[in-house]
Amino acid sequence: MNINKADLQKEVLFKTSRSGGKGGQNVNKVSTKVELLFLVKSSDLFTEEEKELLNAKLQNRFNKDGLVQVICDEERSQYLNKEIALERLMILLDNALIKPKVRKVKKVSKAAKLARLNNKKMQATKKESRKRNFDTN
Repeated sequence: MNINKADLQKEVLFKTSRSGGKGGQNVNKVSTKVELLFLVKSSDLFTEEEKELLNAKLQNRFNKDGLVQVICDEERSQYLNKEIALERLMILLDNALIKPKVRKVKKVSKAAKLARLNNKKMQATKKESRKRNFDTN
């Protein structure tokens, strides 16, 4: 599923706040920390089936309001933090939409069973031949 960044940006909500860390006066005055919020239920980008899959896989990422939350405060620029948060959300959604392959149970073939049993017999005879026979004295 390829999610368009521009379409996704229309559906997310950004909250900004002052960030800690390096930056001096920049940290004290400028709101560079970005909190991205995305509501899966009301999104027009996904089908109902995809929304169910996202709800199941991203259960631990939801906050109490049911929003997917991504926080970024790595850069000193609010714009860069928004871009990073949006990229993280896209990766998160892409990974959540991957369906695992269904495992098909297959029967072990007769040849494989015989090969395994023959190998076990060979090992047993090899170890048996290493034993000393103390009764012949």
